Amino acid sequence: MAMNTSAKQIVNNPSETTVPSYTLSVAPMMDWTDRHCRYLFRQFSRCTLLYTEMITAPAIIYGDAERHLAHNPIEHPLALQIGGSKPNELAQAVMLGNKYGFKEINLNMGCPSGRVANGCFGAKLMTLPELASDCIKAMLDASDSVEITVKCRIGVDDDNPNQVLPKLIERFSNIGIKRIIIHARKAYLNGLNPKENRTIPPLNYGLVYAIKKHFSELDVCINGGITDLDQVTYHLGQGVDGVMVGRAAYQDPIRLLSEADTIIYGQPVHDSLDQALAKMVEYIDQEVTSGTPIRHITRHMLGLFTGQRGAKIWRRNLSSHEFMDQEGIQGIIKTLELLKAFETGVPLFEIESN
Repeated sequence: MAMNTSAKQIVNNPSETTVPSYTLSVAPMMDWTDRHCRYLFRQFSRCTLLYTEMITAPAIIYGDAERHLAHNPIEHPLALQIGGSKPNELAQAVMLGNKYGFKEINLNMGCPSGRVANGCFGAKLMTLPELASDCIKAMLDASDSVEITVKCRIGVDDDNPNQVLPKLIERFSNIGIKRIIIHARKAYLNGLNPKENRTIPPLNYGLVYAIKKHFSELDVCINGGITDLDQVTYHLGQGVDGVMVGRAAYQDPIRLLSEADTIIYGQPVHDSLDQALAKMVEYIDQEVTSGTPIRHITRHMLGLFTGQRGAKIWRRNLSSHEFMDQEGIQGIIKTLELLKAFETGVPLFEIESN
């Protein structure tokens, strides 16, 4: 099946160049980047840094930490994103997170939803620099060897980002933050809902580039409106250290991730598309056998064949409760074979299902 080949490879000799995992990352996305979604992404890219959904510090401390933090080792490199505004709770959450082997623990200072604004975390923290500093200090003090990072917007509501963002980043750098992810849009806590905040505020990539030039010692990652590997390589060429993609990876993971290891990291592709899909079917079979409802996994797979012949049938079958309840994992196998037959006339693969 077709894969993107237009992006310029940025690493020519992986034996001579070590590319950090955060050079390309997939953003934390609420209700999307759970463990099943991350397992799917990992079939297409071994190197890209993945993030959990944002998990609030109280949920980790007072809820089921194992359910929130446990994950399959194949998901690594993996980062944990935490939301909160109470330094003592964030510290406790970090101490619990330390035990699960995350590559980094990230403080959410960019989420614009009303719920997080009312709770004084997410993007609201950008308007409270003293509190934000206390939160970061507490997380840094509680961490062992796990890096603490921050994800933020360029400003909030009536802020002048050119004035506010550099001061905020200088403050965080002085505390001890070494890497920051910047969504190159303002967050409007009054007047726009979360969906509108992802698209309506104009992108200001130039400010993020300027931040990197001014704070050359910091690793700066850019986020917002980035939809393909050509754009990823362009931003890297402007001097930033990393690029974070979001919904484009979820909506069309094969196109965005299947060549990332080669183009971004200079590493060989480990599996063919057919092999990757076969491993995903095996994973689903194991999860269903252990009691996971199949739709908890297949809901993340609807965008796999976006733009390809048979994509409509794929989405229809996997999103049909009646079809999936009746066919189960065989429904996935049959639909994959049908899509392959559309393209080549040859069955996609043979899998023995328990």
